[in-house]
Amino acid sequence: MAFEAIDQLFLLSTQASILPVPHCSSQWSKSPSPVAQDVRPPNTSTSPPTDPIHPEVAREVIDALLATNNHEITILSRHSPPSPSTNPNLHWRTVDYTSPTTLTSALTGIHTVLSFIQPLSDPSATSQIALIDACIAARVIRFAPSEYASASTTSLPFWQPKALVRSYLLSLNTPSPVLEYTLFQPGLLLDYLATPYQTSRHITPLSTPFDLQHRRAVVVAGHLDAVLTLTSAADVAKAVEMMVSYSGRWPPVSGIRGNRVTFAEVLRTAEKIRGEFTVAEGQLEDLQRGELKLDWGLERTHEAVGEGEAEEFKKGVMVGILLGCYLGAWDVSGEVNELFPEYEFEGIEKFLKRVWEGKP
Repeated sequence: MAFEAIDQLFLLSTQASILPVPHCSSQWSKSPSPVAQDVRPPNTSTSPPTDPIHPEVAREVIDALLATNNHEITILSRHSPPSPSTNPNLHWRTVDYTSPTTLTSALTGIHTVLSFIQPLSDPSATSQIALIDACIAARVIRFAPSEYASASTTSLPFWQPKALVRSYLLSLNTPSPVLEYTLFQPGLLLDYLATPYQTSRHITPLSTPFDLQHRRAVVVAGHLDAVLTLTSAADVAKAVEMMVSYSGRWPPVSGIRGNRVTFAEVLRTAEKIRGEFTVAEGQLEDLQRGELKLDWGLERTHEAVGEGEAEEFKKGVMVGILLGCYLGAWDVSGEVNELFPEYEFEGIEKFLKRVWEGKP
């Protein structure tokens, strides 16, 4: 994998939150992302092409936090800031992540740390574990590791660093708690069903088993009842902002359930808006062997993946989503929904109509 250009940063908030994002040249504004109204055409992006997925989510969360004007946010980076921040609530600290002393010093006075390290860039979870240790040494109150996807890492080998971090946090807090933490799990981003159109300020369009542009899909043969959670980037960012502002104790898992749907329900909704789909079936036995025998696959993967590994990675993502849904990995819980019952998440049909009605 080619990750030389990717920096592992963390965003920190002296009042309520801390997060990790990559080195980038743009500034964040106080205004919220134009997610609900804006649908960008293909090949239009406001994000640097080298941003990994999780830091894109970080930037959505940063916008949501800054929009409240209630949080001071600090980015931790190995690099100097690309340009001075024009927002008085956004700060930057240059640190050495291999130095426990300097990292602990940088975290002193911070209340909450939100991590968005791309697992592919930290395969042994070394950076994230160092951050956790520094949080404890600096007496940080809250920590959220880099999650922002499935409830389980089963069938998703490229996300095994998440499993390592989960295990580490659990062991640290056994038998008695030393660091309050939660796992933010929204399932798959609903925005990816808009590919190739961009529906949020920072999220790059990526392919999934549901290709609405070409009216085709791939499912696990005989398992249209497999469950998938789909949550918009805007709702994920708002959910994290609400949890950061929440005064109660965080639950160990913070499931963010925008839409809990079966493959059959996604197909019915998509066909209602786009017309009949060509549906290919992946055999369960093949998927369990890591194989996918189809005439087509994911066309768009993230540019964080090196060219030499792109095809294998794309196949792994498709297999991981399909097999993971069959195994229940993408059926996330709804702790955030229960804590904030008044919040209305965007429904899949409303989202797809907004994006696809009138499109060829």
